[in-house]
Amino acid sequence: MKISPELLDEVIAHARRDAPAECCGIVATRGGEAVSVHELENIHHSPLRFEMNGLKLFNLITELEDQGLDLGAIYHSHTRSAAYPSQTDVNFARDWPGIEWLIIGLSGDEPEARSYLIDAAREITEVALGNGA
Repeated sequence: MKISPELLDEVIAHARRDAPAECCGIVATRGGEAVSVHELENIHHSPLRFEMNGLKLFNLITELEDQGLDLGAIYHSHTRSAAYPSQTDVNFARDWPGIEWLIIGLSGDEPEARSYLIDAAREITEVALGNGA
C-alpha cells in the first residue's frame, strides 16, 4: 500500500493519543494508494489487545465501498512491543485475507510503522509502505 507521510502521521498520532491502550482503525485505499484514515475505538481499551465494534466496522466498510474505496489496511498499535504481528494478530488476520496489517510500535524512542500481509497458512510477509502522492 502506498501511504502519504501525512496519512501515516494521522495513524501515528492516533496511536500516541490512545496510549497506553492500543489504538485501531482502518486505511481506505483506491488502486492500492491510501486515501483516508478512519479511527475506530478499541472496545477493550487495553494495552495488550484491540477489538473494533463489529457493527461500526461493517457500516464503515459499506460506506467506503459505496464511495468506490477499498479496505486497504487494518491498523493498530503495539504499545509495549515492536511493530510485528503477535500471535493474536496472526489468528485474527486469517479472517481478513488480502488485507494489510499496519502496526505502529511505540516501545522505542520513536514510533515504528510496518505493514504485513498474513495469509491463511499464517505466513507473515512484510510489505513496503510506499510513499503515496
